[in-house]
Amino acid sequence: MRFRAKIVDLGCLNHFTREPLVHGGNFFDEFQMEGVAADHNEIYLELTPENLSRALKTAQNAKTVKIKLTNKHCPCLTVAVELPSLSSSSRIVTHDIPVGVIPRKLWTDFREPTVPDFDVSIYLPVLKTMKSVVERMKNISNHVVIEANLKGEMNLKIETDLVCITTHFKDLGNPPWASEDASQDRDSENMAEARIDIKKLLQFLAGQQVNPTKALCNIVHNRIVHFILLHEDVSLQYFIPALS
Repeated sequence: MRFRAKIVDLGCLNHFTREPLVHGGNFFDEFQMEGVAADHNEIYLELTPENLSRALKTAQNAKTVKIKLTNKHCPCLTVAVELPSLSSSSRIVTHDIPVGVIPRKLWTDFREPTVPDFDVSIYLPVLKTMKSVVERMKNISNHVVIEANLKGEMNLKIETDLVCITTHFKDLGNPPWASEDASQDRDSENMAEARIDIKKLLQFLAGQQVNPTKALCNIVHNRIVHFILLHEDVSLQYFIPALS
């Protein structure tokens, strides 16, 4: 297995070093890769994002950045940063980031799961507002019911032996394809719902440090909740299975 890439273009350098964990795209002026086999030209690596982020902070004023898969006592993603210098010689800062190489037999664990046809698709409210509501609900129940319809309405509900609390969101809007893809027999006011682990929902809301251009929620009734965060260059998806 081999991998190496080089970035020279200033615009690509700025984009890549400032938002490496959010945006995707083709940044590289040079790119070479040999996967595990000719018929499986891929390499799956596991790393700590913070290590890569720290390494790329030194590259924000770089002339070039080279990234290479190496073996230095353990598999590493080596980032070589060429920095400007007042002398004729360049300054090279090298970071060796330990990585785990995922064996091919486990690759299926990282494939994007397929989603059954959803019953409702709806735009989410402001994520910070939603997070604030869920944080308060977490102190009362371990589960939350998320329900929505094709009239732009979404509810978050918790129920215990002592209390029932519902937060209503209205006028959220539905994506234009929602009514086309949903069942033709479905009444627009009927709610599709799923009861999910409230901690998993909070992990999703607390983990989003970026501002998506749009945030969507797809619900397959009593089966799964599928969140999509749309950015300029990439989409992030999060799946939470429904509880029985």
